[in-house]
Amino acid sequence: MASGGKTLFSLSTLLASFFGAAMIAIAFAYFNYKFSEYKFIDFKEWVFYEKKDIFTPTAEKYIVVFYSSKVNNTAELLADVDLNLPIIAIDYYNEVYENSKNTTFIRSGTKTSLSFIQRFNIYEVPSIFFIKKTKETLYKQDSMIRKLDNLNELSTKIKDL
Repeated sequence: MASGGKTLFSLSTLLASFFGAAMIAIAFAYFNYKFSEYKFIDFKEWVFYEKKDIFTPTAEKYIVVFYSSKVNNTAELLADVDLNLPIIAIDYYNEVYENSKNTTFIRSGTKTSLSFIQRFNIYEVPSIFFIKKTKETLYKQDSMIRKLDNLNELSTKIKDL
């Protein structure tokens, strides 16, 4: 009789351990998914340049546009866009452009550019998303990354993001 109770006790202990481990794994997977849904960018960790100066963000929220300067008139279109938020324009080819009233053109070294593309899973240009300040130089992605068919759509599509 004693051995029957001991076996039952061992089975329930084993099941409790299994369910406990399963719940921890599910919680870990859920929080990992939630935190990977939107990514962070630390401008202290990744150095971007405005011409020769290091870019230091000052606004609470930005529109980030990753584009290709090899497509005709892209820099001019970005410079002329007037939206309710400032734009950070990052060129795939790292060309130097003059900042405009609402658009800051930044560039970086190859390692930073590749890290940026990989972290935000950018596969097409032009791509657009919002970032929002969480700490001094730390910004969090605040929207899905969307591909624009062309930059002429920027002012009309921005309302959808």
